[in-house]
Amino acid sequence: MTERDTSLYYEDLEVGMVLTSPARTVTETDLVTFCMLSGDWNPIHSDEEFSRASHFGRRVVHGVFGIALLTGLMDRAGWFATSAIAMLGLQEWQFPRPIFVGDTLHCRLEITELRLTSTGDRAVVGRRFVLVNQDDETVQDGRMPMLVRLRGETE
Repeated sequence: MTERDTSLYYEDLEVGMVLTSPARTVTETDLVTFCMLSGDWNPIHSDEEFSRASHFGRRVVHGVFGIALLTGLMDRAGWFATSAIAMLGLQEWQFPRPIFVGDTLHCRLEITELRLTSTGDRAVVGRRFVLVNQDDETVQDGRMPMLVRLRGETE
């Protein structure tokens, strides 16, 4: 069985269910590549000397990189690999701690809501994500609802 075979559909989910992803270490290459991709070369991300004198004392990885990494961890886990239709938004997203190069991150996903759409052929899944570092500190926390398939529904 591959990770893609573990995709969760509406019928597999329960409110209160918690899933934990594999972990991934943030690298220097991640930080520089994200600067290039986003065009955000703010010195807090790209200038070691500037950052050393900042509140954090070192360069900080972009906050939105954490969201991107989280979606990658979710895909790697295969939770919604074949059942996902669309992400419906980001809600109440918080950044309580910075992400640094060298941090090893994983995410916890809690199912907070399940409901069929008005047509009854798809479902909305309420999901709360917590992105956690190697010290079990929350670096990001928020909600990301999703539209998913019912088991047996084709694309």
